[in-house]
Amino acid sequence: MKKILFTGARSGIANQVIDKIKNDDYYIYVTVKTDEELKRVKDKYKDDNNIECFKLDITTDDKNKLDNLDIDILVNNAAVCYGGSISDIPIDRVRENYEVNVFSSFIVVRKVLKNMLKKDSGKIIIMSSLAGVFPPKFMGVYASTKASINVLTDTLRKEIKLINKNIKICMVQPGFYHTGFNQVMFDNKYDYPSFFEQKKELLELYDNVITTFIEYKSLDTIVNLITKVIKKDKVKLVYRAPLNQALVAKIYQMFH
Repeated sequence: MKKILFTGARSGIANQVIDKIKNDDYYIYVTVKTDEELKRVKDKYKDDNNIECFKLDITTDDKNKLDNLDIDILVNNAAVCYGGSISDIPIDRVRENYEVNVFSSFIVVRKVLKNMLKKDSGKIIIMSSLAGVFPPKFMGVYASTKASINVLTDTLRKEIKLINKNIKICMVQPGFYHTGFNQVMFDNKYDYPSFFEQKKELLELYDNVITTFIEYKSLDTIVNLITKVIKKDKVKLVYRAPLNQALVAKIYQMFH
């Protein structure tokens, strides 16, 4: 029975992936940031004997809980998002975005990887975003953390291949899906004074266009993709969904 650890598994995509694989031959660690979220996931999975839930705020000493866990597959999903212009977003929000999405996330990766190297096997799936490939306006800080993740994951994969061929490292880059995550980012860019106050109606229209016409309401394509990556023996570096947004990202990379 392979052991899988999910970080940031309070809801959305991670929850649907867990629901899809929980009846397979896996022992699943479901981790969340807060005690309130922990109570919720414990209640949800109380009848699943192969699921263990615990609090893992990756920005704290909670990370030390990983030192003695034998993890076969890591789905590194924990993230936060702040919207706003790079010209005026509060710098403490920039720091928090990087602390969670980049620094603390890669400490988690390193802790899990250390044990994988000892046993000469494992798989690390790092959740990135298509925003890190083509950054939308007023999402630049969040997108830049995902761009950093893209480079770090690519480099780590190349480095580990020099010493171990049995540990697989890849990333999944979702596009716009309706999980509530984007809405948080759209809303919190109005929490502070901005040079763009006079453009608020235009920005709200822009957000509504994304929510109404671009976001995928169904998570099936990304959930099925992550499930496939979990089960595959061999993985490539990058997986993207949905297909139409992945094609836009590819074109952007070619001509930008």
